[in-house]
Amino acid sequence: MNTMKTTIRESVGDKLFLICIYVILSLLLVIVLYPLIYIFSSSFSSPSAVTSGRVWLWPVDFSVKGYATLIENPKIVTGYANSLFYTAAGTIISVALTIMIAYPLSRKTLFGRNMLMMLITFTLLFSGGLIPTYLVVKQMGLIDTRWALLIPNAIWVWQVIIARTFFQSSIPDELIDSSEIDGCSDLRFMWSVVVPLSKPIIAVLFLMYAVGQWNAYFDALIYLKTANLFPLQLILRSIIILNNSSNATDALKQVERQQLAELLKYSLIVVATLPVLVIYPFVQRYFVQGMLVGSVKG
Repeated sequence: MNTMKTTIRESVGDKLFLICIYVILSLLLVIVLYPLIYIFSSSFSSPSAVTSGRVWLWPVDFSVKGYATLIENPKIVTGYANSLFYTAAGTIISVALTIMIAYPLSRKTLFGRNMLMMLITFTLLFSGGLIPTYLVVKQMGLIDTRWALLIPNAIWVWQVIIARTFFQSSIPDELIDSSEIDGCSDLRFMWSVVVPLSKPIIAVLFLMYAVGQWNAYFDALIYLKTANLFPLQLILRSIIILNNSSNATDALKQVERQQLAELLKYSLIVVATLPVLVIYPFVQRYFVQGMLVGSVKG
């Protein structure tokens, strides 16, 4: 029996459309990629090359002075360790709480779930403000403690909505009914069935919370007073301010200090973004799937 292979030929209009798409995507890639390359190259250039604007694509007068200055500062190591702790602990707490609140809200058997969801969404539009939040944190005794960066902003409403939609569309009611017939408890069902089936959305939640926790500095600026508790972002901010506010009277030293401050900005950006760049490839394959399933119902 002969089988005929048919190929669909693209029209001229389709080919032109694909060419335009590839051109636009290439331009977007250059727009996104070039600042990263420029920052990375500037961090490995000499201070004079950075301030004079001679760095364009590749490092000029290769130098690691910016990174050496950061390593010599003992606060950097402490800040890195603190940020790693805040990111790891905060992400685990946030993801666990988000799943614990999103999954019950996804089940039709939960009494008053629509009212609860409305109240949760209301907090997305309106908040108590900075001063009332500070007073609550103070009343709870969390000021100048690590918990001040882990508890107050542990749950993000948008992530709850995404996770709830994912559970609604991915965990069928028939699966719950069959587990109840087998005598499976709600907690056992959630741990043994829901969590293994929810790897895409869990990966998305981990990435979102981890990036937000790693880049956060405002809460630390408000709630923390002890320098040993400062995260990396707050220490980097203080280093930049310290190098920019120089009291040197010698003009040559003043210029060198300004050049070093400019170089430190790029070195600090690389140091601060490196952990996120390392984590992202491990969760990237789940990211698109989790975002699409968790944000589109049907």
